[in-house]
Amino acid sequence: MKYPLIKPRYYISLFKEILGFIKNPKNEEQIEKSTKFKIYDTIGLFLFKMICLLPVVLFFAFVYDPENVQTESMSERFTPLVLLLVGGIILPFFEEVAFRLSLKFKPLFLALSSGTFCYYVLTKFVYHTNMSVVDESFLVRIIIPISLGTLVFLIVNHTSLKIKLAQFWQKRFQVIYYSSCIIFAFVHISKYELNLTNILLLPILTLPQLMSAIIYGYTRVSFGFQYPLLFHMSNNLIAISLSFLSMTDLI
Repeated sequence: MKYPLIKPRYYISLFKEILGFIKNPKNEEQIEKSTKFKIYDTIGLFLFKMICLLPVVLFFAFVYDPENVQTESMSERFTPLVLLLVGGIILPFFEEVAFRLSLKFKPLFLALSSGTFCYYVLTKFVYHTNMSVVDESFLVRIIIPISLGTLVFLIVNHTSLKIKLAQFWQKRFQVIYYSSCIIFAFVHISKYELNLTNILLLPILTLPQLMSAIIYGYTRVSFGFQYPLLFHMSNNLIAISLSFLSMTDLI
């Protein structure tokens, strides 16, 4: 199929594929697809996501525009170029390692995901600070995740346990995939103030992250880690660039 991205039937087929995956997630790579079509599908899913989220964008623009404390904090601390680097490159890489890398089971992947997720939780929910802030808690926030990641690798890399966990990943992949999507969406509530309105609107506020997690997880398992990583980076870079033009914050 030449130039699939301009053909409506391509998006219908793509929608059916990802809907089938959501209904019954399988930890299987789509080896029958070439790199070219994996790239097409990744771009297609990016465009599909933007279209699906238009009602949410309109809701934020005309009904309720919550204060994004994370974006405001980053804008105050960083120059535009550094903001693009941190928000568009470093943070997406960090989040993909924490939430998607270990969807494919390997002791090293699980260790890296455990360590980065631990840093995320300590930073956001224990010390209530920013990921890039170097303060009095930074040493603790670094030492504990590194220690945890090292410990996880040493324990999980034991032959018998590694085999059992690999089997568990295959048998319980649905639970692992759904959990990663829900947790990814939930932790992004830290972007907003926890007032009553935001809590009641939690499903809407986190819908972009939930949909992103669903697509990122699908592309990670089906195509490889580099695809959701580039997808995530592109999403954030475009959103940050639009925010420079005083347009709606889409991060």
